[in-house]
Amino acid sequence: MSSLPISSPTPDPTTAAHPVALPAHEPEAGDLAALAARAAGDDLLAPPVRLGDVVPAPERVEADPGATFVLTGDTAIRVTAHPGAREVADHLADLLRPATGFPLPVADNLVVDPAGTMTLTLAGTPASQAPATIGESAALGAEGYRLDVTASEVRVVADTTAGLFYGVQTLRQLLPAAVESPTPVAVRWALPGGTILDRPRFPYRGAMLDVARHFFAVEDVLRVIDHLARYKLNHLHLHLTDDQGWRIAVDSWPRLATVGGASEVGDGPGGHYTKDDYRRMVSHASARHVTLVPEVDLPGHTNAALVAYPELAADKVAPPPYTGTEVGFSYVDPGDERTYDFVADVLGEVAALTPGPWLHIGGDEAFKVKGEVYTGFVERAQQIVADTGKTVVGWHQLAPAAHFDGRVLQWWGTDADDPTTADAVRRGARLIVSPGNHAYLDMKYAQDTPIGHDWAGLIDVRRAYDWDPGTHVTDVPTAAVLGVEAPLWTESVTSLADIEFLLLPRLPAIAELGWSPRTAHDWAGFRERLAGHGPRWSTAGITFHRSAEIPWPAALTVPRQHRAPQNDTTTH
Repeated sequence: MSSLPISSPTPDPTTAAHPVALPAHEPEAGDLAALAARAAGDDLLAPPVRLGDVVPAPERVEADPGATFVLTGDTAIRVTAHPGAREVADHLADLLRPATGFPLPVADNLVVDPAGTMTLTLAGTPASQAPATIGESAALGAEGYRLDVTASEVRVVADTTAGLFYGVQTLRQLLPAAVESPTPVAVRWALPGGTILDRPRFPYRGAMLDVARHFFAVEDVLRVIDHLARYKLNHLHLHLTDDQGWRIAVDSWPRLATVGGASEVGDGPGGHYTKDDYRRMVSHASARHVTLVPEVDLPGHTNAALVAYPELAADKVAPPPYTGTEVGFSYVDPGDERTYDFVADVLGEVAALTPGPWLHIGGDEAFKVKGEVYTGFVERAQQIVADTGKTVVGWHQLAPAAHFDGRVLQWWGTDADDPTTADAVRRGARLIVSPGNHAYLDMKYAQDTPIGHDWAGLIDVRRAYDWDPGTHVTDVPTAAVLGVEAPLWTESVTSLADIEFLLLPRLPAIAELGWSPRTAHDWAGFRERLAGHGPRWSTAGITFHRSAEIPWPAALTVPRQHRAPQNDTTTH
């Protein structure tokens, strides 16, 4: 991705013991750039990055201390002559040029002398057969890569462009933290020597952003996508509809966006995405090998839709817009055929906009639609999804409904003993695991965290890290687990700074659970590796919680005080 824009960093209450003089106004972008450059310069005093200092932890690492590669003004990037590979090479150049000030020309010509180059190679070409100290015969798979660093060359080899992209994210972390600066910094741009062989544990690794409770601009969503890509997460689940707002334009039901989208928690203005906005998010995500998973929550969480189209309500009366945080009171009429026309139209249009394979239909907390009526609705909705050519995903409340080929349940419970979900798995369902008491990033870090909830407990970084998605749900085998996802609900979240404050530093913990082999799981090692990312976020102007659990470098900038919390009564 290109150099991230600068935003005002936000601290957490754990920094109160280190008082700083705070400006009376928000700093301008130029001031922030200067601060970032200065912070990056401080990295000259930090110890060099080691080959194993990567998050998520690689599968295998073999260091060669005598093979350091130094990036210079003469370094070039060469790449397999392939459009996708060239896109990754251009991405690498875009990442490195702002901070280094180097031209870093990109050439899709693998015949030139490799000395002094950074080479990205799709396996199967002659240049991909270079010797490596480990993993020479290993199959890299759909997302794996091999990174070799010698004194004369850096080489990333992968079977796919996704693998090349993830190799580039690792390469980025192996350079000094100053690489995140938006302006040139005088640093020795050294990469530690050796070889990394790396592949993901789970194919689905994601996060969810709720844009329904509070609406967020396209640019904010793009930045969240960038954060996911940095840590090799490959899915962004967008919770697009809820009681408080409808966020996606639907041509066949236009008032969903214009009327249903004109509200949010706390009586704000709301908003919605046009189809061009959505296409822009899809394109940005695709370039970073992130798949968008759109969610239209049904049959509950539908008050905004009923405001726009009261014909969908059981009593055919429009309710008032809802801007609170309670759940479970709204539903579309499961006994009216017009409801299924609505579901088919909406899911059809969203599917047409979405190149990824998934359509998420929610299904949680529909407290007013029970028993056979609920399962009958779900079964029809599953068929409608299949008719669009997509695979259905839903919250684990869908489990009692009849199995539909390929369906995926997203488990968000707090009690891992869930016989109903285990039975759905035995009938063929796969799971995305998102336990509320480990993976819900809208939970507070500690009782005094200024925003967030605590209904599922407090989730500090260690609690986000110390669990196993593959064995978490009782009687669900690892083979049935598609992956892991970290949801962020936004009842108390009103800005990009709030989003980042709750995502970081817990998002990398979830990313490591999804990517790294279970044998690499080690809290002591993870917290040490994660500490090196504080200067990177600070340099890039990314807001984060300075958790007391992590041994951040002493020189890490202390950011300004975060705002006061909001009250809410949310569960999900």
